[in-house]
Amino acid sequence: MQNLLMLIGWTLATASTPPVVVASAAIPHRSDPVLVRAVLDGDTIDVATVGRVRLLGIDAPELAHGHGTAAPFAYEAREKLISLVLHRWVRLETDRERLDGYNRHLAYVLREDGVFVNAELVREGLARVTARLPLARLDELKRAEAEAQRLRHGMWGQTPPVHAPVHAPSYTRRKSKP
Repeated sequence: MQNLLMLIGWTLATASTPPVVVASAAIPHRSDPVLVRAVLDGDTIDVATVGRVRLLGIDAPELAHGHGTAAPFAYEAREKLISLVLHRWVRLETDRERLDGYNRHLAYVLREDGVFVNAELVREGLARVTARLPLARLDELKRAEAEAQRLRHGMWGQTPPVHAPVHAPSYTRRKSKP
């Protein structure tokens, strides 16, 4: 009888232990369709009901802030993202990290027709892979980057276009008042 009680106790103890979940086996969560209201730059969008979303695993060149100069391909990255998602319904797929240091949501962006927007920007050479942690779609992003490098797309081989500053300074002398 004592052995039976020990066996029942051991069975209950091991059955109530939660299973070990391997971090790399995490299944990403995909949202319902959401509408993209604005494109802020080459890797950040504003989504209805969610707010600002930073495209996960990639980094596009930075736009000029204030009177600075934009990085090469920054305007092209923003224009490509506009053409891909502005005023369209997308699904957001999250991974391990949910927010970045600026409190923006981190997500993969997928259009309703199946286009993986993050990889499309990388494939065009308008963004690079910058994952710090293993991500569910990291291999797909790396393949897109290798393709862009091999084909010398965007930042991987094309000459960056020259854009005039938004607020070009005036170099003409002003006439002094008599």
